[in-house]
Amino acid sequence: MAPEKLTEYERKRLENIKRNEEMLAALKVHAKASDLSAASKRQRVEIKAYKVSPQKKSKPETPIVLRRSLRTQGMQPDSKGLSDHSVASDPKTSKSVSPKKSSAMTGPLSFKNAYVETGTFVSLVDVFLSVAKKPHFGEIKEEFNASLDYEMKPKVGVSVSVKEDGVKACKDENLGFVIKDEFNGFKTCKDEGLGVGSCDLIKGVVKTEKIEVGSCVDIGSLTLKPENIARIMPGRITQMKFLPCSDVRMVVAGSKLGNITFWNLDSQQDEDSGIYLFHTHLGPISGIVTQQYCLSKIFTSCYDGLIRLMDAEKEVFDLVYSSEYAVFSLSQQPNNVNTLYFGEGQGGLNIWDVRSRKSATEWLLHEARINTIDFNPRNPNIMATSSTDGTACIWDLRSMATDKPEPMKVLSHKRAVHSAYFSPSGSSLATTSFDDTIGIWSGVNFENTSMIHHNNQTGRWISSFRAIWGWDDSCVFIGNMTRTVEVISPAQRRSVATLQSPYISAIPCRFHAHPHQVGTLAGATGGGQVYVWTSD
Repeated sequence: MAPEKLTEYERKRLENIKRNEEMLAALKVHAKASDLSAASKRQRVEIKAYKVSPQKKSKPETPIVLRRSLRTQGMQPDSKGLSDHSVASDPKTSKSVSPKKSSAMTGPLSFKNAYVETGTFVSLVDVFLSVAKKPHFGEIKEEFNASLDYEMKPKVGVSVSVKEDGVKACKDENLGFVIKDEFNGFKTCKDEGLGVGSCDLIKGVVKTEKIEVGSCVDIGSLTLKPENIARIMPGRITQMKFLPCSDVRMVVAGSKLGNITFWNLDSQQDEDSGIYLFHTHLGPISGIVTQQYCLSKIFTSCYDGLIRLMDAEKEVFDLVYSSEYAVFSLSQQPNNVNTLYFGEGQGGLNIWDVRSRKSATEWLLHEARINTIDFNPRNPNIMATSSTDGTACIWDLRSMATDKPEPMKVLSHKRAVHSAYFSPSGSSLATTSFDDTIGIWSGVNFENTSMIHHNNQTGRWISSFRAIWGWDDSCVFIGNMTRTVEVISPAQRRSVATLQSPYISAIPCRFHAHPHQVGTLAGATGGGQVYVWTSD
């Protein structure tokens, strides 16, 4: 069959297509488009991850009972309603009742029974035992009013003091002499004999957006390396802290599923990823506190109403406290290892004596649950609490009445306050609220207020943002919905820098600055990942 003749329109159409293809080939458009597509793809790197040992699901011993309504069974509904005694007058309402606990979870848990990963936890125990025998608490004493001292924890062997004349003196205990220096209004520490810095607490001026910000670390030097990224647990991370140790970089994190994970970033074993996953609770982890003078003991609290003490020497998660009400926050007063402070139920604060295992005091401080508890590093008797009732309060523990305690200061927001943390100097307080603001409260009586706008609408799948202070009072760190980390200057009342990386695949929402290694910052996500920035 003879081919059909092309019409004039079809012939011109084919000529146009041929001419356009020659033009695109001459311009190399296809090659450039493929290069652009490859460059725009998110860079993926192989990261460390936990490995859960496979376990067969055991059949339930008791048969599953299906609930059926009376209406479908043709029966009349019960119209008696609730009895009078079912409405509790206790401030710990039914909304804060913890989930039911199995008999296996209401007592001590051994490491062997709680460990859910493949491999062994022997390396973890060895690390804890090694750091527990060494002192890790150096002191920085700063005299702001020539009478008030507070303690911080820099590198071992270095102590720094600031006198009223504003000149910082750095003393290296190994060298045995004191050096004073000033540079462009910012204090630096130098070793006159060697000509190099012997104290890296103060590095000078940080330039961000052509603005000078005094900080103890160059924000621009914080980098995220692939080896410092790991998926350490399943589910959303709700709590995360660095082990306050100068020799080992270890992250301790808790998840919504009740898991506790230890990630040793300095693990050198090829077969060991340095990640150790334990299942110790039945609900979201609400607090992690390391015993101040014994790093091998760590307290954890949970919405299931339990507080446990991990003891690496005994290889056990001991049960310290059990309640029918949820525990929403946990903290410990500096230099007081025998007392725990935790928020229980709807607005209650419980002070627990660890030695006698009894409650020393119970107060009703807020109308809704207490999200965070923090103590002033300059004066540990000053405590700050944040609550879902839309307020953050500052309390003086020395003058609180037994029946109706009154706060020193009430800091109000329009919606729930997720966190309230004192600055390292104790002179400022940073609050984070669901009303899309970060509050900076400063002054002698915290009367100076700065409200900085920030999008805090994280949704249901991401833990709420909580702004934390860095290693001094110059900046706070907080997550961003654009997969970045905002660095906010309280003095300038705005964001002055952004930490971003192609390796970030999720939104960091919870942060912690390493108390002993200046420039080491950890951020946790809703997918169980942890990112650790370090200063080069």
